[in-house]
Amino acid sequence: MATGRTHRPATRSRGIPEATVARLPLYLRALTALSERSVPTVSSEELAAAAGVNSAKLRKDFSYLGSYGTRGVGYDVEYLVYQISRELGLTQDWPVVIVGIGNLGAALANYGGFASRGFRVAALIDADPAMAGKPVAGIPVRHTDELEKIIEDNGVSIGVIATPAGAAQQVCDRLVAAGVTSILNFAPTVLTVPDGVDVRKVDLSIELQILAFHEQRKAGEETAAGDGAVPAKRAGAANQGPDGDVPAVMPA
Repeated sequence: MATGRTHRPATRSRGIPEATVARLPLYLRALTALSERSVPTVSSEELAAAAGVNSAKLRKDFSYLGSYGTRGVGYDVEYLVYQISRELGLTQDWPVVIVGIGNLGAALANYGGFASRGFRVAALIDADPAMAGKPVAGIPVRHTDELEKIIEDNGVSIGVIATPAGAAQQVCDRLVAAGVTSILNFAPTVLTVPDGVDVRKVDLSIELQILAFHEQRKAGEETAAGDGAVPAKRAGAANQGPDGDVPAVMPA
């Protein structure tokens, strides 16, 4: 099976827009649920509703994959699962290192969904000498002194940073210097990386603040409605992004 170091996903070379790429995991999650229920086909309307997008956008997204469905029948679920998995690079073996094995890093290490989605946790790394050798999720933690060797030995191209904010940039620099070209950042800070390195940031506090904004707005509208005013926001808009999509933080 190919490793992440030698094979990259084909989406950029095929000209698939980044917005479409960001929605592919949503479609895959919905399709996987259908597959587990042995549903053979699905209409664009049904799949769009399950993924939280509109059907016209879904059909446009699938046209980039060369998949148009069959009128009156819909899309073949198993074929779409394979097709999207291939485009996302999930038919390959992607070794991943997680740096920072505190509460969050340990939770990520114990997440059972990595293996089923094409990712293999190659190593857990932490700067605390007392953590070295301790098993987390059945994997012994290794010290940051070994970071470069671990990346080279395992052909790692994806790194996950779950360190405190103050250590994140230094860890990022070391990962990049060792050959990592994609980083998932859970540290509450913005990372600076050179061209050719992709960073995805997951900030739970920001997501909670956005939800707090919507809760406050809904409470204000309920108050206004109670006073006889007409709410300015249509139903469901709090769950949608600027283009009508449901924003996704992480796949479940």
